[in-house]
Amino acid sequence: MPATETAREELRRQAADAARRYGESATERERVEERLAAGTLFPDAPETLAVRAERILDRGGVSSSAVVSSIHAEVLGLPEANERIINLSNELQAWSFLPRGTRAAGTVARITVRHAGREIPHGTGFLVSPRLLMTNHHVLPDEGFAGRCFLEFNAQVTIDNVPDSVIRMEFDPGTFFTADKRLDFALVAVAPAVDGRLPGEVFGWNRLSAQVGNLVIGERVNIIGHPNGRLKEIALRDNTLLVRLDEFVHYKTDTEPGNSGSPVFNDQWEVVALHHSGVPRTDAQGRVLRKDGQLWQRGDGDEAIDWIANEGVRISSILKHLAALSLDPVRRTLLAELGPDSSLGQGIRPVTKEAPVPPLPAQTAGAMSQRGTPVPEAAAATVTAAAAVPATGLRARGSAFDSGKRHLVFLHGRSQHRKDPKALRREWTAGLNHGLTRAGMATVDPADVWFPYYGDRLAALMGWTEAVSGAIEFGELTAASAAERFAAESPSGFYEQMLVEAANRAGMPQDGPVATEGFGNTLVGRFQQALSWLAAKTDADEWTIATVFGDVSRYLSDRKVRDTVLDTVLETMPTSGELVLVTHSLGTVVGVDLISRPPDALDLTLLVTAGSPLGMNAVNERLLAGGPHRPEKARQWFNAWCPTDAVAIGCPLEDPRWGKVTQLAVANARDRAHNIDEYLAHRGVANEIGGALHQP
Repeated sequence: MPATETAREELRRQAADAARRYGESATERERVEERLAAGTLFPDAPETLAVRAERILDRGGVSSSAVVSSIHAEVLGLPEANERIINLSNELQAWSFLPRGTRAAGTVARITVRHAGREIPHGTGFLVSPRLLMTNHHVLPDEGFAGRCFLEFNAQVTIDNVPDSVIRMEFDPGTFFTADKRLDFALVAVAPAVDGRLPGEVFGWNRLSAQVGNLVIGERVNIIGHPNGRLKEIALRDNTLLVRLDEFVHYKTDTEPGNSGSPVFNDQWEVVALHHSGVPRTDAQGRVLRKDGQLWQRGDGDEAIDWIANEGVRISSILKHLAALSLDPVRRTLLAELGPDSSLGQGIRPVTKEAPVPPLPAQTAGAMSQRGTPVPEAAAATVTAAAAVPATGLRARGSAFDSGKRHLVFLHGRSQHRKDPKALRREWTAGLNHGLTRAGMATVDPADVWFPYYGDRLAALMGWTEAVSGAIEFGELTAASAAERFAAESPSGFYEQMLVEAANRAGMPQDGPVATEGFGNTLVGRFQQALSWLAAKTDADEWTIATVFGDVSRYLSDRKVRDTVLDTVLETMPTSGELVLVTHSLGTVVGVDLISRPPDALDLTLLVTAGSPLGMNAVNERLLAGGPHRPEKARQWFNAWCPTDAVAIGCPLEDPRWGKVTQLAVANARDRAHNIDEYLAHRGVANEIGGALHQP
């Protein structure tokens, strides 16, 4: 429990906010509880169950492969099979569950504050890197308070039920400290031990992951901490996830509150949330109630409150917040030590803003093929020495698939101008080869891949001005203001229609007030509302969302842009034989347009769409074929999408007019949810491509 009155006051505010969120989610929670009572083990979305089941199998979360094989051998629908796999991880644990839990528990420490000559237990924290520890903001609100506290590892009893030898370590907030009151978290450095070893080297640390698939509704969680400052205790699996909000989760538990700063684990001992508050029962006016039903008074003590649930902060929300911080290089390096799964190694942006690249000259596509485009020095890392001449597509040296009768074609998406097509082809092939290796299949040589390239011509027609990072720059405009500019250039309100449809598909309330505060007019406010909602629901930032939809809008609404892109792609396409066409992002729209008019001698064996916006009505209604349709020549169609990919927000493709489409939800890394190499490295995606390349 917090040791100071200030900390107690903040904890009470956090509990009040938790109670408010708990009340606001009552309808969803009641729906979940009804489905649980009706026998549904995990009342979550089918695609979420699929991602979770795959992650459990990938992480060895089920002890018996024979049992898993028997599930796949039964005649079961995918949702039912996935539920069975998840339930096995709840009920059938490998022996390693216990020692892995012991290892995780070693990272958890009691936080004690020095106050008025006394040492008072104050909260819980856990190591998330060799040098950084996570806890609540209301436990460590600032650097000064952190300097008055210390850590106690091994504050527990041994297997012989006697007190263990406690090891003290000091905080080092001057090296690193950051905290956020709304998300109620703090991240602080811990000083090395006396012998110079880092705390993570002594006690281990938890590898935080931004990937989806860590937990589904109805699944159980485990909590390790120091409730009320006592020796370390564990609430093992008697806690069920009831509601998953944008930034918080609610779980039913019999544990008492006071585990402020404790890690919330799934059964694979991955941290899924930071415990921060109990949820008190309240009356209609929001007043806290005691266990006897009477109004709670300050003198009653927290133990008299009728706690009805617990609330944790989602780790993905904390990681997203950390990724947006402006930090100096030293602190960025410390944050990157959280590991690759946290997606913080590349997600931290420098404090200084990159200078925009001068715009491409307003040239026609034909003129571009005759003379060069200036390349800024800052972009030299992404272009070859020959980049003074606009790049063109790459032909395969000759197909290695099915004795030369079958061709593999990669069709890229937006923001690929001023890049080397050879390097892009290698990147795509490397991602695919990663997935093929995981699937136990033969890899592909980049030279055997066709790579049409339209990036430079598209950029010239659209008049892009882009930074090296790929984000369009309009001086100091916000993403919402840039969206307004895109909308002004979009005929018939197409851009706005597409953006609002995407936000609505992501669950944005359609009857709520328009948030216009801080913007010059209602139009910008409406765009900000949609962008903010999509950014909160996905792993893309507002700039990426605004610009991707801007490019799709321009392609579908400007005939000159569309015709130039299609003609450019056809310049580097096989004209006969069988085709395996792998498309991404805007390239999926281009690809579906393209195969509406393929050469007669070309047969489409497999169409792959990854990270596609085709599922949005605003997009598919403007295809050349007009509306959802199955391309006549496509023997097979495979659609891969990530639930946190903002561009693929319309997936899965559910309109029956699409015809038979094999679809797979994948779990891409955070801040890379839309990246093509993430999609291609997935075993299921690579297996479809490899099978089509080598089938008789």
